[in-house]
Amino acid sequence: MKPLTRPARRALLVAHVAVSVSWLGLTVGLLALGITAWTSGSPDITRATYRSMKVFGDWLVVPVAVLTLGTGVVLSLRTPWGLARYHWVRTKFWLTLVTLAASAFALRPGINDAAASGLPDSSLVAAPVVASTAYFFMTALSVLKPWGLTKRGRIHRSASRKAVDAVPPHPSA
Repeated sequence: MKPLTRPARRALLVAHVAVSVSWLGLTVGLLALGITAWTSGSPDITRATYRSMKVFGDWLVVPVAVLTLGTGVVLSLRTPWGLARYHWVRTKFWLTLVTLAASAFALRPGINDAAASGLPDSSLVAAPVVASTAYFFMTALSVLKPWGLTKRGRIHRSASRKAVDAVPPHPSA
């Protein structure tokens, strides 16, 4: 694929960071609401809190997660990082897919059930803790970029160097 121009790459990077941070913020907000519902002791507060969580879950979490995945994939495919060249990029990709699926197929139904029943549910504290931990870990991966190249990345780098070495030098005029 053709690499992004510098302005396009920077704009996409800003968008990716913004939606990623938004996903983390939503999850921390869900954690605060989940703790409130679990510890309040008031059925009215519990119901109101779960209804608030339902708004986050129904309207914000999945779209923000999909935008995070989409901007991340485009960045990886259209920059030298690649999707499978570095262990940290591949790890972030799979963690994003897993947490997106968990948000869509486990967290949202759990919030909907809790909002309908109005009963405290410890899983709505545990799920945001796990998700927030995963997002903080992915943030650390983005900053630290550990583990180096994958086998595919080493092959690609080797092929790139051979191609550069094969180009004859420009004749001097």
